[in-house]
Amino acid sequence: MIVINWIAFVQVFVAAFLAATIVVSAYAVGLRLLVRAGRAPVVAPAEFTDAITVITEKEARRAEKAAAKAAKKSPLTDGQKRVALVGAYLSFAVAGAAVLGGLLLIVFNH
Repeated sequence: MIVINWIAFVQVFVAAFLAATIVVSAYAVGLRLLVRAGRAPVVAPAEFTDAITVITEKEARRAEKAAAKAAKKSPLTDGQKRVALVGAYLSFAVAGAAVLGGLLLIVFNH
């Protein structure tokens, strides 16, 4: 007969749900603050031979130019941008600490 410890199951479920919520929320807030600070992450598109859509070099330059133009039109002052940037880095640190904490629990809590 299989016996399931339902209390332990619920504890693991709640811990996993909370950890996932914290990591995703902190990362999303960090990205949002990074964009508000005028440092939108522009990633060069990867070109795959079998891709459905491939961005041309011209489209990539146009996207970079649009991001730079949007950063210039930011209504925030330099001080507000600095605070947003620090907040973004702190949010990324929270997400990283949550992941690191989870890994430490896995490794040292056997």
